[in-house]
Order: sequence, then C-alpha cells, then structure tokens
Amino acid sequence: MSTTVTETRSTTLKPSLESNSQIQYGDWRDDFFKQGYYVFKNAVPADKATNYYYEKALSWLESFDNDFDLKNPETWTKDNLPQSFKNMYLGYCAAHEKFMWDARTEPNVIRPFEELWGTNELTVSFDTFNVTLPDRKDDDFRPWPHVDQAPERKGLACVQGLLNLAPAGPKDGGLLLMPGSSALFEEYFATFKARDRTAVEAKHYDFYMFQLEDIAWFESKGCHQIKVNADPGDMILWDSRTIHHVAKIESDVIRSVLYICFTPAALAAPEDIAYKAELFKRYEATTHWPHCNIWGHGKAKINGEIDPMERDEPLEKPIVTDQILRLAGVKSYQGV
Repeated sequence: MSTTVTETRSTTLKPSLESNSQIQYGDWRDDFFKQGYYVFKNAVPADKATNYYYEKALSWLESFDNDFDLKNPETWTKDNLPQSFKNMYLGYCAAHEKFMWDARTEPNVIRPFEELWGTNELTVSFDTFNVTLPDRKDDDFRPWPHVDQAPERKGLACVQGLLNLAPAGPKDGGLLLMPGSSALFEEYFATFKARDRTAVEAKHYDFYMFQLEDIAWFESKGCHQIKVNADPGDMILWDSRTIHHVAKIESDVIRSVLYICFTPAALAAPEDIAYKAELFKRYEATTHWPHCNIWGHGKAKINGEIDPMERDEPLEKPIVTDQILRLAGVKSYQGV
C-alpha cells in the first residue's frame, strides 16, 4: 500500500441522487424519501438470520483466547472482549468474515440499493457488525444523535443499512431514528452555522454530532424520535442525513446487526478504488461510505501496541467470487 494512495483518498462532493419529494415512485421509495428510512421485512429468512448470521456473530465473539463466556454475564467485561466502538468490532478482520460477505451478496439485501440508485454496478462499504451484550456493568451508555453525512454535501449521497439478527422490540435496544430530519438537513445548516467539529468528527469527515438544542430545533419542525422495531432477517435502510443513534437494551436479548451500505461504483474516484482494493487485501474495515471518504480502521491497539488478540486474516475467510471482487473495487465492472 503506497503512502500516496492513502493520502489522496477523496471526500469529493460529487452530485448524486436527489431526494425529490415531488417524484412519485409508486413503491417503497416514496416512504423512504418522505421519512428518511424504510424497513424491509424478511430481507433474509428469519431462520437463516437466526441460525446462521446471528450464530456466526456470537461464535466470533467467543473465538478469542480469553475468559469471555457467552453463558456467564459476569465475564462480559471490557477486559474479556475484543475492542469495539459502541459494540461495533472494527478490528480483528471482522468486516471480512465470510458471513459478512455472505450477507453483502444476499439478493434481497442488494436489490433495494439497486432500485434506489438505479444501477446494479455497486460498490460496498467494508462495514462491520455489532454485538451488544445487555446489562453490562462496565457499559457507559450515552445517547449520541448524529448523521453520517457532512454538512457540506448536498442531496442524498449515502444510504446506510443494517441487517437485523435478533428480536428488536420496544425493550430490546436497536436503532433510534428521527423521521423527516433528512429533509431538513440542508435547511438546518443554512439556518445554523455548523459548529467546529471535534477531532473524531474531523477525521471521519462524514460524521456530525447533534446537541440537545439541535434536536429541539428538529422537534419544532415536527420531527420526533422513534425506536425502530424489527424481527430477525429484517433490513433497515436510512438516508445518512437522518438523525440516528441507538436505544439502550432493557431486556435480556443480545443484540446483533450487520451494517451494509452500497453506492454506485461510478461515483468512486480512481484513487479511492485503488485504496479500497488495498484495504480488501488487508482485511480492513472502512467507514459507512463505499465510494469516498474511505479510510481503513487499521489494527486494534492497546497503549499504542497492537492488541495481542488481533488477527491477520478472518476467522473464516470469504469465498472470493467475481461479484465480491467487483463490490470490493478490486475488479472493474468493465472487465478491466
């Protein structure tokens, strides 16, 4: 991996899909553009979501040589778990486990993105998965309403998705959304100057945290936060301009979701595709953005040193197909 490619990855403000509320599609996209999200029921059969994807995610968490025991909540501590960001496992080659690539190539997972973007030539984020253990004694839970699109971007530029693997009822934690906030995104930043971003926000670029007074403005415009309930196998898509975060688990359900996001491959600059191909070879995770603002999360570290539990390859490597190589940016759709 050359330094040049790493340093020139872009945050290009390319025009992309415009969410014109006047257009009537006559399908799920009407609700998506109005509300900023949509729930696809049974994108993956419930038994497959539970017995394959959910079990794989939990087995992965148990695969490390430590004192963690899924059956013993007393062992559910930071010291016994691989490092995560809000229960998202960004290191340990987790983003490239076989079950993650299996999910990315599920026909009913890809199809909504193809319909939304109007192309089947897509590229996918190297997102990871989330396993949230309930009632952890060392869990410092705090709300963090945010969007994953920079204020400088105009129009709909990225659509995020998650495949739900466990029951996500009213008490089971899960995605919190503010429907309608995506339509007010540009008005908000035209009304209020974006505050200086923190170091974390600046590094991520397409990430902006909202404060309580910001949320109050959206509420004054008629928006209200909802908890999205979902069953195993349901997939949720949301506009990256939709304010979202997560609800705390108030039951004994172990939450798990897979994050999946596609955008048109044609939106990616050559340097981003080259960098992405290198990250694929290194089994690194990326941001939610598939076509730009791509940077690798690298290895998990403890006090500046690589975590002894880190891995150089996934526990179960994917079966690499032409479809995967195209989605990863390694192989061109033009066959070059």
